[in-house]
Amino acid sequence: MAEMKTAAYVCRGCGIGERIDTARTAKVAEKEGKVQLVRQHDFLCNAEGVQLIRDDIEKEGVTHIAIGACSRRSKTEAFYFPTVALSRANLREGVIWTQPETEEARETTQEMADDYVRMACAEVKKMKLPAGNPEVGHAKRLLVVGGGVSGMTAALEAAKAGYSVVLVEKTGSLGGWAAKIHQRVPFHEPYQDPAPTGVTELAAAVTGDPGIKVYLNATLSRTSGAPGRFKVQIATESGGSSAEEVGAIVQATGFTTYDIAKLPELGGGKSPNVVDQAGLEKLAMEAAAKGQPIRRPSDGGEVKTVAFVQCAGQRDETGTHLPYCSGHCCATSIKQAMYFKDANPGVDTVVIYTDLRVPGNGEDFYRSGQSKGVTFTKGKVSSVEAGGNGCKVNFHDLILDDKNASIQADLVVLATGQVPVSGVNIEKQEEMPAEEKKVISILNLDYRQGPDLPQLKYGFTDSHFICFPYETRRTGIYAAGPVRRPMDMVQAIEDATGATLKAIQAMENAELGRAAHPRSGDLSFPSFRVDGCTQCKRCTVECPFGAIDEDEQRYPVFNESRCRRCGTCMGACPVRVISFENYSVDTVGSQIKAVDMPDEFSEKPRILVLACENDAYPALDMAGMTRTQYSAFVRVIPVRCLGSVNSIWITDALNSGYDGVMLMGCKHGDDYQCHFVKGSELATYRMSKIDDTLKQLALETERVATYEVAITDIARVPRLINDYAAKINEIGMSPLKGFA
Repeated sequence: MAEMKTAAYVCRGCGIGERIDTARTAKVAEKEGKVQLVRQHDFLCNAEGVQLIRDDIEKEGVTHIAIGACSRRSKTEAFYFPTVALSRANLREGVIWTQPETEEARETTQEMADDYVRMACAEVKKMKLPAGNPEVGHAKRLLVVGGGVSGMTAALEAAKAGYSVVLVEKTGSLGGWAAKIHQRVPFHEPYQDPAPTGVTELAAAVTGDPGIKVYLNATLSRTSGAPGRFKVQIATESGGSSAEEVGAIVQATGFTTYDIAKLPELGGGKSPNVVDQAGLEKLAMEAAAKGQPIRRPSDGGEVKTVAFVQCAGQRDETGTHLPYCSGHCCATSIKQAMYFKDANPGVDTVVIYTDLRVPGNGEDFYRSGQSKGVTFTKGKVSSVEAGGNGCKVNFHDLILDDKNASIQADLVVLATGQVPVSGVNIEKQEEMPAEEKKVISILNLDYRQGPDLPQLKYGFTDSHFICFPYETRRTGIYAAGPVRRPMDMVQAIEDATGATLKAIQAMENAELGRAAHPRSGDLSFPSFRVDGCTQCKRCTVECPFGAIDEDEQRYPVFNESRCRRCGTCMGACPVRVISFENYSVDTVGSQIKAVDMPDEFSEKPRILVLACENDAYPALDMAGMTRTQYSAFVRVIPVRCLGSVNSIWITDALNSGYDGVMLMGCKHGDDYQCHFVKGSELATYRMSKIDDTLKQLALETERVATYEVAITDIARVPRLINDYAAKINEIGMSPLKGFA
């Protein structure tokens, strides 16, 4: 291993040299940062400046570099030096762009710049150049679970990109629900008429592709391994078993319909003339095969009036039925009403809705239905009464003076919702009714955390709904289609394509030993010091991604390919023995301690901000870009996730004389925005216990505060900082300053 040689580079460009004394900052790097080589440059990111750094790496043997210039999020290509450890001091967005350009502010602006250079120098000396994951996987085959539209699309898109595919379908044919419908909602202009499903052609393309291996009447009996090296056992209906090695998995197991028998008040299960939308599709396909119009199920009689009841068992606020909207149902009812109108314009078709939603095609399809004579009535159906060869539909008319009304119909179609086929929700097992506990596992994962993907509160597979919609809490396994959220066929095709692209990225990263999203390309991975480990299991339990197991002696075993590099395990460890080569308790702790701490009489507080690199830190950068000013007394350290924050950082900061600590992370809860799922939530919980530490130090509890911050909070984040600085000014300087 080469001997460490450090260098610091201070840029004068973008106005930095006009606002701060870069010569003084360079001297800080040399004298206090104790780096061996210090240089200034007028425009460090231009070709000349970049070449200067490259020459020092090659000719001077520099191994560790601290760059004082723009944000670490800027100029990443210019400042890409893969053979050295690198830290960045944010002098542009984090200093000169957030401070007033006045003579009075010059001193505090300079102090900010000097501190950030001190911090960058301290950080880089604690860093090692990541060596990459030693346990790489080379499998480049994609496993697709489910042979519906989502699954077939995923398989075909992967095959087009040059990857081989294994597709497992539990039934005897491909197509899923789409194979059971007569026609589909139109998916392109002019959005006027129902369109062919195209499922037969899609299935033929899958079976005819030499790069796609299809298992029918098959399920997964066991899934183990990690990205690039998953091993799956496939059980067939005949009792046979096959083993396949794959690099990534797309779960596209689709949905089933909400049980119509759970809606007896709407005639479900009571009258054959009350069907759900899937039931009407079956009637339509049978009628088309015979060349006849759709008949009344009870006696085969002529259908003269059809009532479509929207939101049947959906958007239910009582907790009895589905609380959500399934999205496609309004357009599906319009399409099904056209089945009747196109065959016989004289058939009365009435769609009773509370809100009409037709995503993807504007109002064109709705207008087409109107032009064909479909009647739309805004109302809330209270009951459906079976009688004779028809039904009486009672509803509360929401247009005509809130009156109760009723219509007679030969056939009633209930728009029931989509229920995801997600498998076992291990996290909710204790709360589930006995009949739901019998749910069969889909993936049969060999993970200590459970056999299937974690789920959201309605049973849909867990995913980051804003930034990473296809990604789950199991690295290299992606969800696509209605198993992820309710959607129509167009959305399912788009979803499957996106999930496939992410799966391909995961396979490629796995072979190179690099992390998957959101730190895609990161070569670091966690390690621990075994002689200090107390076997407390906190890292194992708190890892959101199932990346940590235990050996026979109960020590943690890190599965690097599953790891997202969030550092949650590092934040959880009470004895601080877990670290990454380029991110550790020491890299952050050294930055905290490197700040020049004013004495208690200077009236210059110091506030530490630990900012999530995914939302809070970008928001701070953008605040700088908009020249929004905030307190010069803060010192910001980006962290991979608030889940990586170890309580020792808080203790060290307070003991060092910081007057306050702000933690800024993503929103957590059911609609979480944390890129690492649980990190922000875990940090909030941990910080709720910090009050005891504050009391032991005789400090006010307000000196540590946690905030939820979104990347869009460009104006709010500076306000939070300024308000907090005012609060610190109100309660006074830390009494520990004199002892630091």
